[in-house]
Amino acid sequence: MPRIASLLPPAVARRHHLLERLHREGTDTYRLLHGIAEGAPGVTVDRYGGVWLVQTFRGPLPAGEVEALQQAANQALGLDLPVVCNHRGRPDPDAPAPHQPTAEALAERVCHEAGVRLPFQARHRGQDPWLFLDLRAGRAVLRAAAAGQRVLNLFAYTCSAGVMAAAAGATQVVNVDFATSALAVGARARDQNGIAAARCTLFESDCLPVLRQLAGQPVQRRGKHVPYPRIEPQPFDRIVLDPPRFAKSPFGTVDVVRDYPSLWKPALLALAPGGAILATNHVPEVSAADWHELLRRSAAKAGRPLRDLQPIAPDADFPSFDGQPPLKMVWATV
Repeated sequence: MPRIASLLPPAVARRHHLLERLHREGTDTYRLLHGIAEGAPGVTVDRYGGVWLVQTFRGPLPAGEVEALQQAANQALGLDLPVVCNHRGRPDPDAPAPHQPTAEALAERVCHEAGVRLPFQARHRGQDPWLFLDLRAGRAVLRAAAAGQRVLNLFAYTCSAGVMAAAAGATQVVNVDFATSALAVGARARDQNGIAAARCTLFESDCLPVLRQLAGQPVQRRGKHVPYPRIEPQPFDRIVLDPPRFAKSPFGTVDVVRDYPSLWKPALLALAPGGAILATNHVPEVSAADWHELLRRSAAKAGRPLRDLQPIAPDADFPSFDGQPPLKMVWATV
């Protein structure tokens, strides 16, 4: 068995209890091999419902290695699933022939998290999968606190958090993202779960002007003629704040390393009394302790001191060397 494929059986064994729980909950999406912490840096193996997704971030794998990973994964879980390998590193003209997935493997399909139906396609116009598996633990906390609540999902991407909140009984969910194609996936997820469009809306816009208006703050923009949707201030009971590491737009800069408070303060101001924010920081170089202290200090300065701040650890399919995973999540209540 090729070396990387030989790592799969012990990785699956380490996930035994997690996989039992996920299967009981109606979840068929999880990571089988988190290569950087399990002996294969630059390689990940994920299950998305009826397909294995192998991703490579350094050098591409030869086709035979991908097929060996497929065989090992199928044997370890007693399944018979096709595989797709997506190389996300630099192209290498001298690399071995890439794996050629079947048409079945490339088709759009449905995967499940806690019984919620979510569209998935192994290859599409973007690079990132339509569902980020490391955020599962955060989505679980949101689901548990969503019934009867108004939810704002910022940087929503394919709206998985918002759709899951709506499926858990949220009375109103507003998903905000600038990407038309990502929101289209969110619309399919909403419809596949029988959620009324009026209860789970999709708002195509830069998140910065939307958030600032909801918080009652003025919109900052470069150029007087840059259009943006006009909305009235509105409180939400639950807010998902899942920004990218860095992004520039006519309405400002998202920089979670140097200026998280520029997002955190208006999110707090848009929060109803007693509400909670699911916030994330994906930057490995930012320590959890420093980020938590920044959130507490900024909240107090904004006049919305935190009543509680609970860290959320990723599930066991995302192990880390030192217990300090790159993805940091908190559930913060005011």
